[in-house]
Amino acid sequence: MNIKRVSIGRVLISVSDKTGIVEFAGALAARHIEIISTGGTSQLLREAHISVRDVAEITGFAEMMDGRVKTLHPKIHGGILGQRDTHAIVAKEHEIDWIDLVVVNLYPFAATIKKTASTFADAIENIDVGGPSMIRAAAKNMNWVGVVVDPSDYAEILAELNEHHGLSFDTRQALATKAFAHTADYDRVIYHYLASRTAQKTQQLQPFFPVQLDLSLEKFSDLRYGENPHQAACAYQFTGKLSGILSATQHQGKQLSYNNMVDADAAITCVREFTQPACVVVKHANPCGVAVAEESHIAFELAFQADVQSAFGGIVALNRVCDKKTAEAIVSIFIEVVVAPAYTSDALTILANKQNLRVLELDFANLSIKRQELKFLEGGVLIQDRDTAFIQQQDLKVVTEAQPTIEEQKTILFIWSVLKQVKSNAIVIAKNNVTVGIGAGQVSRIDAVDIAIRKAGSHVNGAILASDAFFPFRDSIDRLARTSIRVVVQPGGSMRDQEVIDACNEHGIAMVFTGIRCFKH
Repeated sequence: MNIKRVSIGRVLISVSDKTGIVEFAGALAARHIEIISTGGTSQLLREAHISVRDVAEITGFAEMMDGRVKTLHPKIHGGILGQRDTHAIVAKEHEIDWIDLVVVNLYPFAATIKKTASTFADAIENIDVGGPSMIRAAAKNMNWVGVVVDPSDYAEILAELNEHHGLSFDTRQALATKAFAHTADYDRVIYHYLASRTAQKTQQLQPFFPVQLDLSLEKFSDLRYGENPHQAACAYQFTGKLSGILSATQHQGKQLSYNNMVDADAAITCVREFTQPACVVVKHANPCGVAVAEESHIAFELAFQADVQSAFGGIVALNRVCDKKTAEAIVSIFIEVVVAPAYTSDALTILANKQNLRVLELDFANLSIKRQELKFLEGGVLIQDRDTAFIQQQDLKVVTEAQPTIEEQKTILFIWSVLKQVKSNAIVIAKNNVTVGIGAGQVSRIDAVDIAIRKAGSHVNGAILASDAFFPFRDSIDRLARTSIRVVVQPGGSMRDQEVIDACNEHGIAMVFTGIRCFKH
């Protein structure tokens, strides 16, 4: 039975988020609605000269165990859960008075675990028990009871009470739906926090993939649009976890767009591969120029010159403080976004001359070294560990008669760090720790080879070419043999490996196997 409208005679208020609660309670009291409350909420309302009855007065038991036990009592839960038409006699027998409206929100668990100084004990102490019980009880009994978990709903509740002297079933049902979402999100945050700690403590070699995957995210901001102007878009962040591009401090510039965020995330992921001063320029989620140098401004110049045409309107990421020289180089060209771990005051002054340039500061040290990534499919989601595999010089296996030099082997390690961030099929050509040609996202490997060679132009001389997966045929080797590239890197593992090795030997090209693939789709 759905009661169309119920009047409100008694309300229980117990909130951690006290936004607007004094005004709301005052308006309820003005309607001669009895207010029951607990702890800090009760004290706040009394200080505002609002008449309040303590829960302890109703239950006959004082709060105990440091406030852990106060509302878990039949006179509270019976007053919330009782069905007015069938439980009235039982309620009268046990001196239980009905509670018609429950205004409760929960201990700030998510806010607590975001604090850098927060301990495990702090987190556990902020797991609410009584609050979710009251919310769920009221939501379950929506036929008779209203439940409010969001301060933004106070005004609507008061408006309906003023106009109709009660709450409609549609309103109570909508509030109950929101309440169950509130407690579900709350439990998800706690679960993910504990699951993360469990995985860390046990030092699992394999990632922790739960049987049921529940994601809890909170709205970060609306975006002007998505990938294209006709697509609506919004950014969400994982509840209780402030990390990545959404946690960056924006010093200036327009709001980040959907594409800005995707490209900036790709640039950050790539530049973090390097321990030396490095710069990555990204366009359409792919690196178009990457360089490592002794100083940031040199790395930027080299990365930009690696593909000037593609870098126009790109995203720049640095892994060192952006100084005056680097800022002067950046403002000389059109860049959409620059992100760095810090900026000198001179650099910020110079960058301010480009008002539309989005300048982001992000402390890379606080980013997780290993994180998982998700891809949504129709009807499901894929989850995997991000590719954090590194190769070292001892992992390189020379399989040809020609041998790469020690310096060329060092350059191979640089190329591989770039290659794993380029969409497949991917080919990267580089020399002296600077990319000179990148072929990304092609449906055939030889197409990627052709694009990388064309992009490299005259810089192909003495460069090294790397492929993210094995060469299935010798055609790519025959193609690059027309250039002066004399070192090729690939994972190996094809049925035709020997055919490809023979082609290299014919052309006097050194080939190195890494033994590991780095597809990125």
